[in-house]
Amino acid sequence: MRILAFLAVVFLALPTFAQPQTLVRIAFIDPLSGPMAAVTQNGLNHFRFMAERLSSDRVKFEVTGYDNKLNPQETIVQAQKALDAGIRIIAQGNGSAAAGALTDFIAKHNERNPEQAALYLNYAAADPALTNDKCSAAHFRYDADTDMKMLALAKFIGARKEIRKVYLINQDYSFGQAVRATALNFIRAERPDIEFVGDELHPLAKINDFTPYVTKIKASGADSVITGNWGNDLALLLKAAADAGLQAGWYTYYASGVGSPTIVRQTGLAHRVFAVLEGHANLPQQDRIEDDYRARFGGNFVVPRIRLLMDMLNDAVVKSGSAEPRRLQPLLAQSTAKTMYGATAGMRASDHQLLQDLYVASLGPLDGTMKYDEEKTGWGWKTAGMVKAADTALPTSCKMPAF
Repeated sequence: MRILAFLAVVFLALPTFAQPQTLVRIAFIDPLSGPMAAVTQNGLNHFRFMAERLSSDRVKFEVTGYDNKLNPQETIVQAQKALDAGIRIIAQGNGSAAAGALTDFIAKHNERNPEQAALYLNYAAADPALTNDKCSAAHFRYDADTDMKMLALAKFIGARKEIRKVYLINQDYSFGQAVRATALNFIRAERPDIEFVGDELHPLAKINDFTPYVTKIKASGADSVITGNWGNDLALLLKAAADAGLQAGWYTYYASGVGSPTIVRQTGLAHRVFAVLEGHANLPQQDRIEDDYRARFGGNFVVPRIRLLMDMLNDAVVKSGSAEPRRLQPLLAQSTAKTMYGATAGMRASDHQLLQDLYVASLGPLDGTMKYDEEKTGWGWKTAGMVKAADTALPTSCKMPAF
């Protein structure tokens, strides 16, 4: 017994060694210069905020920004720089053309360098092809795709009998073209009586004055406009509409993006500009993330899916005890997490598409049900409709390759 007691004392006196901290390095590749920089800088801020929030004794997140200048070829250049620097988790979102190029590049890299495999975490590129015919084992999408968002908008528009004439205006690249095609199909299915009185595609991030386009919209007699425009293209479009006194309703994907709420406020179209969102500040939240983000960066936490992405990544790192993509990939493919609003979101393993509740919300003056305004305008988002996660689960044509 004395020997056992002695050994126990010796054991307790030995120094304890903490589990090594796992370093998770993320390359954020998006346009950090040019007309879309404000939107993507806000996205980078979201990633860095979540990195600070989730870093602990067990896991440390490090996020490095790379400027792709909204160019698919430059995206590949920057991705190679990140890989050369030893970063093997890449986040990107703004620009489905860049996303397609990045998906192909990472798939080829992983084939050639199986021991140095990389992951692509897509937080915003919404072209449906990325989780259908062009799906990849290394690609995970945390945003709803174009079809899923249009499904929510089409159901909402279908119930608004005052909508009779719709004008389509979109950016002329893969995402904008997908918005256009999906709007025509889904809205005709919901409301065959609606007349499409215009269908416009314009160059991405190259129009400085949308007045000629707004003139066409006014002349068409449209009572509603549907657009997938984002960033400066949406802000300038709405500004031109305000200057022209266009009194149509607006149904958008990205009116919550940086700069757009300020322009919406200038239009004076209270609760006439709608966006399809995975959430907004005036939904009941589970913690103080909105307050904390505003205190840290001065802006609004407008991309809740980045929180989901980082929460799911953190869970995979903790469970695997590693930042190695080959250990993380199977965990991410079946990951679930609570949203900011208490619902459950889950990654669909068959195509790596996240399924989450979607909301249609309108922007207008704060009332007793709304706590937060946007961009200090005195206007905030208010829920007008919602589609449950399970009801967004459209079929996929993905034949998922091995990782």
